[in-house]
Amino acid sequence: MVHRSRSALAACLLVSLWARPAAGADSWFGRDKALHFGASFGLALIGYLGASLFFEERAGRVTFGAAFALSGGVVKEIADLHFHADASFRDLAWDAAGAAAGTLAAWAVDRSLHSYRPSVQRVALGDGPFSVAGANAWARE
Repeated sequence: MVHRSRSALAACLLVSLWARPAAGADSWFGRDKALHFGASFGLALIGYLGASLFFEERAGRVTFGAAFALSGGVVKEIADLHFHADASFRDLAWDAAGAAAGTLAAWAVDRSLHSYRPSVQRVALGDGPFSVAGANAWARE
């Protein structure tokens, strides 16, 4: 799993070095940056949710959710580079920020929903006079 994460990171770095600013003014806070952030945020949520069907541990869910979101951003920037020649490092940075925020939000919701621990200890089924074993003991007396 670590090898795949390193490969994904290397791919992101290569794309970021290869991508150049768009022909027009590529602002850090343009409307398209909010779209990149929102799309990556949503992809991270979807990736985390999908990973919860396959991974019991939260670490696997976090890794898959973030990788799913980042791969969407990288693919979009590669497509921009090849079809429009206007791939942007700033778009990729907002994709990464959205992926991080979405993954963190999904993890926080998962943690809050699945960390409930009742304060009252439950009695095991086999304990007490009303359990099956206890009922048999009472019936014999």
